[in-house]
Amino acid sequence: MTREEKSQVIETLTAQLSDNANIYLADISGLNAGTTTNLRRACFKAGIQLAVVKNTLLKKAMESSDKDFGELTGILKGNTSLMFSETGNAPAKVIKEFRKKSDKPLLKGAYIQESIYVGDDQLDNLVDLKSKDELVGEIIGLLQSPAKNVISALKSGGNTIAGLVKTLSEREG
Repeated sequence: MTREEKSQVIETLTAQLSDNANIYLADISGLNAGTTTNLRRACFKAGIQLAVVKNTLLKKAMESSDKDFGELTGILKGNTSLMFSETGNAPAKVIKEFRKKSDKPLLKGAYIQESIYVGDDQLDNLVDLKSKDELVGEIIGLLQSPAKNVISALKSGGNTIAGLVKTLSEREG
């Protein structure tokens, strides 16, 4: 690979790192061609982009990125694959599901919405992360709950203030 090709790869990687808020580093070494193809299919179905990269080029891209990858640059040893996803926990779910049949891929680390996770022992924590949409749904549900209680109290009391007072006094008593 020429110096010009390397700089082009670093530029591309830097752009990908900047454009994605959820980045996973995994080790898929030792997987045969068929298993690797199955992993790529699983990633594609889940909306995850999977790419094998050279550690030195990825490290340079991380250093030139505007994000702080902290400890992640230190774990770039051996085989490294990048996984990009819109959803923070999607790659973790794919890895966990895939490991029911195989001992790989191993999670090396992850950068999720400016938080850094290092080590394969973090996989369960990452699977349990809620996506932005899930959190928004929970918040809306919590906000709607008191309004639903007031509406049901109004309906049960015959829509009168006396009925509302009666319903509320019965709940407290």
